Amino acid sequence: MYQFIILTIMNSENIKKTIILAGIKHCGKSTQGRRLSDKLAVPFYDTDDLIEELEGITPREIYNRGGKEAFMLAEENACRELKNRLSSGAAVVATGGGICDNDKAVEILKELGVIVFLMADEHVAAARIVREARLENGELKNLPAYIAKENPQSLDEVRALFHSFYQRRTASYKKIAAITVEMKNASKSENTSAILKAVRSYWEQN
Repeated sequence: MYQFIILTIMNSENIKKTIILAGIKHCGKSTQGRRLSDKLAVPFYDTDDLIEELEGITPREIYNRGGKEAFMLAEENACRELKNRLSSGAAVVATGGGICDNDKAVEILKELGVIVFLMADEHVAAARIVREARLENGELKNLPAYIAKENPQSLDEVRALFHSFYQRRTASYKKIAAITVEMKNASKSENTSAILKAVRSYWEQN
């Protein structure tokens, strides 16, 4: 799944700013979220965990049982709960990647601040998905839901499905994001610095 990160920090005028980092699975959101949480001394949240806390089952179970609409409603409710929790302080939050298709959830998040798209290299992300896949009883398992539902029969088909999905999602994220930061094949600290630099530059100009 894709994920977002929300980072709330204080600017030089002591005004809270919320940064919503969007990106495809394996772009480094969870890693960068924890690094930013530590660096800025604020709590870390994951909205998928928040969904499970509120609903008592995992996001994937919600999707499997009730379909896309049930999941989107649970995601929207998690974002509302997130908004309530952030009203009392700053945080770093990872959110589900499909949120770019959830207009109501995005609307809530935009009330918290600016959306930043962490753009992963397609080939790097695809390689990670293929690496995590495993063959069980003649079927490929441990694939993202959006690929698994197409029942791919080979890793080449997995890559082709991912390519189409990557193109669609990249376009969607760019539409809702104010800032795009390319996640380079560099150290974690270099990418953390790139995110912070891009955000600070945006704030200075806005």
